[in-house]
Amino acid sequence: MKVFLVFLAGFALGVAAGLILAPQSGEATRAQLSEQGIMLRDRSSGLTGEIRARATNAMAQGRDMYARTKGELTETYTQAKTGHE
Repeated sequence: MKVFLVFLAGFALGVAAGLILAPQSGEATRAQLSEQGIMLRDRSSGLTGEIRARATNAMAQGRDMYARTKGELTETYTQAKTGHE
């Protein structure tokens, strides 16, 4: 029973300290969080476009490298098969 009373007293003191020491009201905090959420959404949409552009560029470079390598290997294979160097 003592443990429960000590726990309850500690909880009450924690709530009171939180209310007294809170830097701003809950409404102001919610408004600030909403504004920050909008800013993060806008920033992430800009990053998404940049990442998409980089990925598209990397895919194009990969396709070019694949085509070149395939052509070189096909040519080398054909030369080796026919006995030409």
